[in-house]
Amino acid sequence: MLTTAALYEKYRECTTVSTDTRQIAPDCLFVALRGDKFDGNQFALQALEAGARYALVDNADVAAQHDRCLLVADTLLALQELARHHRRTFGFPVLGLTGSNGKTTTKELIAAVLAKKYAVEATHGNLNNHIGVPLTLLRIDPARCQLAVVEMGANHQREIDLLSRICEPTHGLITNVGKAHLEGFGGVEGVRKGKGELFDYLAETGGTVFVNAQNAVLMAMQAERSTRTPNFGNVVFYLTDNVPELLTEAPVATYRTATGEVIQTHLPGRYNFENVAAALAIGQYFGVPDADANQAVADYNPTNNRSQVVVRGTNTVLLDAYNANPSSMAAAVQQFGQMPAERKAVILGDMYELGDESPAEHAALGTLIAQQHFDLVILAGKDMQYALPSLPQAYYFPDKFSLHNWIMDNPMQHTHVLIKGSRGMGLESVLPFI
Repeated sequence: MLTTAALYEKYRECTTVSTDTRQIAPDCLFVALRGDKFDGNQFALQALEAGARYALVDNADVAAQHDRCLLVADTLLALQELARHHRRTFGFPVLGLTGSNGKTTTKELIAAVLAKKYAVEATHGNLNNHIGVPLTLLRIDPARCQLAVVEMGANHQREIDLLSRICEPTHGLITNVGKAHLEGFGGVEGVRKGKGELFDYLAETGGTVFVNAQNAVLMAMQAERSTRTPNFGNVVFYLTDNVPELLTEAPVATYRTATGEVIQTHLPGRYNFENVAAALAIGQYFGVPDADANQAVADYNPTNNRSQVVVRGTNTVLLDAYNANPSSMAAAVQQFGQMPAERKAVILGDMYELGDESPAEHAALGTLIAQQHFDLVILAGKDMQYALPSLPQAYYFPDKFSLHNWIMDNPMQHTHVLIKGSRGMGLESVLPFI
C-alpha cells in the first residue's frame, strides 16, 4: 500500500488528475472511484491504455495486472489525503466559500475581482463536493497561483467540516443560509449547523471570515462563535452603512460606489447584489483597486444557466435554471414580481431534495406566486402539483415533453419570462421554444 507521501511523488509526475475514463489527458493520474452502480477499478487498465501515467486502485487483483497501477486501501480517502498533502504546499491564501444559494456566482465574481491583481485559481464549474474539492486543489500549480477560491457544497451535516479539513482555508465566506437540501440536513436548523462548520473551522484555526452585516442569520452565527471562541476575532463585515448602495434590482442590479459612480451588472436581483458586495469586500481586503474591482463586476456575464438574461425575439428571459430551493425560488419570484414589464410569465419546475417538506414548500410557493399576479404561470414536475390550489389559472405539466409542446403551440410575444427549477428538471431546455 502506498503512503500519501509516496503517492504524492507519483502525482508530481502527472499532468492532471481524472476520475473519468472519457476524460483521460496524456500522463494524467486516473483515480478509480467506486459508486453505487459502478466500480472504477474495472476501468483502470482502460485508462492506462488511453494515456494515463498511473491508475490509483483499491482492488489488489487489478493492481497485480499492471505495474502502473498504484494500490491503496480506499481510493476516495487516498484522493482526499493527496489533495490535503498538496494543499499544504501552498504559500498563499485559500478562500473557502459555501452557502445555500449563490455559491458559484459569488465564486466567479470573487475570482474575477481578485484576478485584477493576482494569479487566481478557482473551482471549475460545480466541482464542490467530497470529490470535486480534492480535484480542484490538485489542479492548482503552487508556482503559478497567488490566491485560490474553493467552493464547497454540502447536502448533509459534517460535510463542510470534511471539506474544510481537506482544503484548509485561511479565509471563508458563507453567502447565506436557507432552505436547501432539507432532506439531507434534517431541516433548516440542520442547514444552519452544516454551513456553520466553515465558521467553526476558521474559529478553530484563527482564520478570517467575511460576514454580510445585513444578514441577521449570519451575524448571529458569527456572534455565537465569537462568544465561545476567543480567537474568532478575524471578522470582516461588509454591506455596512449601505456601501455599495443598491439602486435598482431589475432587469439587472445597479449600484452606486462609495465615490458616487453607478455600476450596472449583468445580474438581476438583490440576492445577486449581495454576491457582488461580497466580491467587492474581499477584493478590497486583498488590496484590489476599487476601480478595477468594479470593472470586474461590470464585465462579469454568466453563461451557465445561472441568473442569465437572454433575449429571444421580443421576449426577455431570466434564465436561472441551474438549481432551486425554497429560499432561492422565493427570492427570484419576488424580485421578478417587482420588475416593471409589459407582460410577465413564469416557468417554474420542481424543487428537489426537500424530503417530507416538499408538499408544504411547494404549496407555500404557490401562495407566493399568487401574490405576484403574473400574466402567465406555467408549472412543471411531479411536486409542483402541490402549488396548484393557490393557482387555479396556472398551466401544469407533469413532464417536460408536454411543457415543450404547449409552449410551441402558444408562442409568447413582448413578455419577460422567469425560468427556474432544480438541476434535475433541466428547464433550460424550454429556451429554444420561447
